[in-house]
Amino acid sequence: MFKLLTLVSLATVAFAAPTSLQTLERRLDTGTYCGQWDTVVASPYTLYLDQWGKSGATSGSDCAQLVSLSGSNLAWKTTWTWTGGTGVKSYTNINLNTNLNKQVSAISSMPATWNWSQSSSGTIVANIAFDLFTSSSSGGSSAYEIMIWLANYNAGPISYTYGSDGKPTAVASNISLGGKTWNLYYGSNGSNLVYSFLLTSGTATSFSADIKTFFTYLVNNRGFPSSQYLTTFQGGTEATSGTATLTTSLMSMAIN
Repeated sequence: MFKLLTLVSLATVAFAAPTSLQTLERRLDTGTYCGQWDTVVASPYTLYLDQWGKSGATSGSDCAQLVSLSGSNLAWKTTWTWTGGTGVKSYTNINLNTNLNKQVSAISSMPATWNWSQSSSGTIVANIAFDLFTSSSSGGSSAYEIMIWLANYNAGPISYTYGSDGKPTAVASNISLGGKTWNLYYGSNGSNLVYSFLLTSGTATSFSADIKTFFTYLVNNRGFPSSQYLTTFQGGTEATSGTATLTTSLMSMAIN
């Protein structure tokens, strides 16, 4: 009888262990990270602290954390402060990890939702934007960058042309997409051709749209090649100077 009970107990432990491990694997890492290249994976996303321009600052920091994840709905926040220099210091962002490297022509929809708020101190230079990259081959080097700015705080998009006031000039105006109205800018960052959609006014703190419609516009109106492969789909904030906290209560992205 003792041997039988022992075997039953061992069997119970053996079957229970995987369930416990699976629970641990699903646990969300809500720690605060501040390292220049720190990453936190929370499937289907990765949080990137991409402080690629940090060396251009005289001082500053950028920290971020995941708050919650329910299905594909993610909450997260980032606090940054940068002084010195004129270039972007960081692009702390959430990156979608699934269904990438599909040709734009093969994508049926790209539903995205982003509800956010931001508090700041003094004058800041930053944006809040989706950032997407495409390549001529699956997983290849980037050829195009497409940005969708939900907020512009004294920053400016990349552009080939500028007005007499020194501000970038749009190549198309008053474009209706995703329930908002946009101006489109076009230029090069030295590595990629860049299309930037900026709101004609205000900010979009509660945004929900099919991002594929932005690609459809570019294909139909700007000669964007639909044979391009979508390699990156991110949403975050490009921070140049000042102090701010971006709080995202809900973000979701998908590629179908």
